[in-house]
Amino acid sequence: MSAIRKTLQTGSIVFGGSGLFLLILPALFLDLLALETNDQLVWSMRMIGITVFALAGNMWNNAAHSSDVRVANVAKIMCVSATALGVLTLMIPAELTWFTYLYAAVGFGFGIAYVVGLIRR
Repeated sequence: MSAIRKTLQTGSIVFGGSGLFLLILPALFLDLLALETNDQLVWSMRMIGITVFALAGNMWNNAAHSSDVRVANVAKIMCVSATALGVLTLMIPAELTWFTYLYAAVGFGFGIAYVVGLIRR
């Protein structure tokens, strides 16, 4: 179970960083994904950023303070979410960039890490 807890903590750090990135530099994030930048999308990225930051806090808290059963349940949810993030990133309605592939790979990487952790428990 410690592998799943470590994956949740690592994911929390990555998601927390992404959330801060979206809050502070949303236009740059949009540019890296080759998406248009306008006031509405910048505002949306900031809203997503604060939500992702909150998710990161919950991931960290669950990893540190929840029972093994609850941690496994959170890992199942995050496995689906991380994998879906990878899929949706590759479906972006824009030209795929190096950042798009990197962002998708991070999602897929976490999805795989959760599956492996859940199988090994």
